[in-house]
Amino acid sequence: MSVFTLGLNHVTAPVDLRGRFAFAPEQLSPALRGFQDRLRRLLPEAALLSTCNRTELYVAAAPTAVRELVTPAIDWLASQGGVSGDQLRTHTYVLEHRDAARHAFRVASGLDSMVLGEPQILGQMKQAVREADAAGTLGTTLHQLFQRSFSVAKDVRSSTEIGAHSISMAAAAVRLASQLFEDLAEINVLFVGAGEMIELVATHFSARAPKAMAIANRTLERGEKLAGRFGAQAIRLADLPQRLHEFDAIVSCTASTLPIIGLGAVKSALKARRRRPMFMVDLAVPRDIEPEVATLSDVYLYTVDDLSGLVQSAGEKRQAAVAQAEAIIDAGVQSFSHWLDQRASVPLIQALNAQTDEWRGAEINRARKLLAKGADIDTVLDALSRGLTQKLLHGTLAELHASEGTQRAQMADTVARLFLRQSTRNPSDDRR
Repeated sequence: MSVFTLGLNHVTAPVDLRGRFAFAPEQLSPALRGFQDRLRRLLPEAALLSTCNRTELYVAAAPTAVRELVTPAIDWLASQGGVSGDQLRTHTYVLEHRDAARHAFRVASGLDSMVLGEPQILGQMKQAVREADAAGTLGTTLHQLFQRSFSVAKDVRSSTEIGAHSISMAAAAVRLASQLFEDLAEINVLFVGAGEMIELVATHFSARAPKAMAIANRTLERGEKLAGRFGAQAIRLADLPQRLHEFDAIVSCTASTLPIIGLGAVKSALKARRRRPMFMVDLAVPRDIEPEVATLSDVYLYTVDDLSGLVQSAGEKRQAAVAQAEAIIDAGVQSFSHWLDQRASVPLIQALNAQTDEWRGAEINRARKLLAKGADIDTVLDALSRGLTQKLLHGTLAELHASEGTQRAQMADTVARLFLRQSTRNPSDDRR
C-alpha cells in the first residue's frame, strides 16, 4: 500500500475558498462513503480532516493505483466545494508516500499550523479518524499513519518547547482587543457560538475581567451551559440584531454555512452606538460576518487569516525547538516507511508459505506411501529430505543457469546470501 494527501490550507488558499470546503463533523462520514463509492474499483482507504485552517483528504491504496487516484480525488473534492478541478488545483498540494507521512506528522504536531504548536489540531485529527472508522473507510494503512502521527505529536509535545507559551487564536484576539480598547475591564464582550474555539476565547477574555460577557447560540440550552461557566449572559441568536449595539467586542465562530451577522445589522448597531468603535473577530470558516462589514470606518474586523501575522511573530521565538521537533518527525517517517515496505512484502510471503506448505504436503504423502509399502525408515527420511530440497532449489537453480553476464553475477550473489549464510548454533542443540 501507498498513501497520498490532497489538501488546501491557510497558506495555499484564502479564507473564502477554504470556506467552500469546510465539512461539519456530521458531514465527514457521508462524504467519505461518497468518495469511496465513486472510486470503489480502486479500493481506496480514505480519511477527511476539516478545520478552519485546512481541508485534507488522506488516501491509501495499492501503489499502482495511487497515481490513478489523484485526478479523480481532486475532481471529487472540487465538486464538494462547487468549483472546477482546474480552479482547485491552483490552491492545493498533493503529497505522496514519505512526504504524505511527514505532512501528517507535522500537522499533528502543530508544526504546519497557523499557530505554531497549537494543540487543538490533534483533537481534530482524532475526530477525523473516528469519522473515517465510522464510515468504514479507514483501513489498516491509514490507521497506522494516524496512530503514528499521534505518537509523534506526543513525543514532540513532551520533548520540545514547541507548545511553550503558545499564542493561540484566542490569545491573539485578546491581544488585538487590548490594542484598541484602553481597558478591557470597561468593555462588553459578545461570543457567538458555543463550540471549543468560543470556549477558548471566552477563557482568555474572562481572565481580563471585562465589564460584561454574553454568549449567543442557536441552541439556548447549550449557550446557557457555557455562559454559566464564565458568569456570562446567554441570549438567543435570533435576538442578535436587536442587541448587537450593546457590545464593544464580538467574537464569532459557528458552523453556519451562511453569514449570521450582516452589513445592515452592524450599520444599525453603529448608529445606536453613536459611532463608538466595534471590535469584531470572525474565526469561522465559512465566514460568520459578511466581509463588507470591514469597509465600515468604525469597525475593526479580523478573520483567521488576519490573525496569522500576530501568531506567527510569536512563533518565531520558538524556532529553536522546531529543529528538534523535525528530528522526531524524521524518525517517525522512517519508521512508517519501513512498515509500509514490510507490508508490501506480505503477499509474497503469503505465497511462499502457501507454496512450501504444498510441497511439504506432497512429500509427506509420498513418505507415507513408502512406509505403507514397507520401506526402511532411513530410506523414507532420505527420500523426504531430498524431495523437499529439490523442490526448494529447482526454481533458484533454473534462474541461475538461465542468466548471463552481469545478471548472472548478481543472481549468484543473491543466491549465496540466501543459501550460504553462516548458520548460528541453537543453544538447545546442546541439550539434545
